[in-house]
Amino acid sequence: MASRVPVLEQARGGAVAEKQKPVTSGGNNRRALGDIGNVVNVNALGVEGKQQQPKITRPVTSKQQQPKITRPVTRGLRAQLLANGQADVVANKKSDGVVGKEGAKAAKQKQKVTVKPKPVTVIEISPDTIEEENKKPKSQINLGEGSSRKKGKATFTSLLTARSKVACGLSAKKVHDIDGADSEDQLAVADYVEDIYTFYRLAESSNQIHDYMDSQTEINEKMRAILMDWLIEVHNKFSLMPETLYLTVHIIDRYLSMETVLRRELQLVGVSAMLIASKYEEIWAPEISDFVCISDRAYTREQILGMEKKLLDKLEWSLTVPTPYVFLLRFLKAAASDEVMENMVFFFAELALMDYSMIMNCPSMVAASAVYVAHCTLKKSPLWNQTLKHHTGFSELQLMDCAKRLVKFHSYAAESKLKAVYKKYSTPECHTVASITPAVTLVEELEGCHLT
Repeated sequence: MASRVPVLEQARGGAVAEKQKPVTSGGNNRRALGDIGNVVNVNALGVEGKQQQPKITRPVTSKQQQPKITRPVTRGLRAQLLANGQADVVANKKSDGVVGKEGAKAAKQKQKVTVKPKPVTVIEISPDTIEEENKKPKSQINLGEGSSRKKGKATFTSLLTARSKVACGLSAKKVHDIDGADSEDQLAVADYVEDIYTFYRLAESSNQIHDYMDSQTEINEKMRAILMDWLIEVHNKFSLMPETLYLTVHIIDRYLSMETVLRRELQLVGVSAMLIASKYEEIWAPEISDFVCISDRAYTREQILGMEKKLLDKLEWSLTVPTPYVFLLRFLKAAASDEVMENMVFFFAELALMDYSMIMNCPSMVAASAVYVAHCTLKKSPLWNQTLKHHTGFSELQLMDCAKRLVKFHSYAAESKLKAVYKKYSTPECHTVASITPAVTLVEELEGCHLT
């Protein structure tokens, strides 16, 4: 391989240094590579056909000498060298007076050209404008570079929540967003709570209890009311969770709707149902010996365990059902209730557990009626708004029949022989809500207004 021919340097006075002959090997003649930034005149063959050394010339300026290039020539370097050469030519012409005032002015303006950054459009996402933003083409949406998640900025989760609320007809102007304050609480599952209660409404229709009293030969509505009154008292004495009471009543009614029960076994069914509900809902469920003692030893341990097996086999171990309690929690949140309001609502809900006629209504209807009657009793204003109508799914007219029965239960509670619920909510711990005057007149007036 031929060795590299050294680049000839030119002296300051314009004289060219003496040429050196190329060193060849193997008899092969190869042309020397000239500097890509110089003007190369190559004449490979002379007049007589002999090979001559390529003649290399360089443009010489009076001010400065072209620097020697020692690094590999790339496309970027070639472009840079050409640009430098053109700049030198322009500078020389300018100094000689070739470039006029207009050319100098154009060159000066060309150097001052700057690219202005495009303005960044900030898009605020809200439930009211989400549909308008979806209609805009993607080309109109500009996102800022380097954006990061900060406090107050819209997130992907909030965007999905806003879209679902708009799809459900939830308008911020009419319906208050009751889950907005719980957006950061993972236990509140604010992103899925609407879907959960939609499922509850479907499940309550499939688990609706039908009228079963005609199929029972030895028990009646009064016996059932006595059993419920005793169970509410036992539940209060054991200080169990509210969920346990409502699940107990549901298990009893479901079993009675499927199986004929003797009179002497009715209390055993109630005790076994509360045992099952306690195991399902409580952290520390009462022991079987506690139920044997509370029933005055009317039943043994073996009888309670035997009835527990019968109940679970008949119900096919299906215990995850929506009771009025799960709807009460949601509707109380929609009503923005205080402690007095909560106790009043639970007072009406437990009065509904006592009466057999209330099983004809779905659990969500009972819960919504309890909230409505509590508003009427406490004289809240307004009695029913768009937020409650949206989350309960019922209007005032739809709740009127069930509300009248609850007001009737309240008016008879003080004189009834079954006073477990009345005594429970007459204590200072429950703000003595049971002693408040029933809203009989107000409900009758409201019913007349709706009928007219």
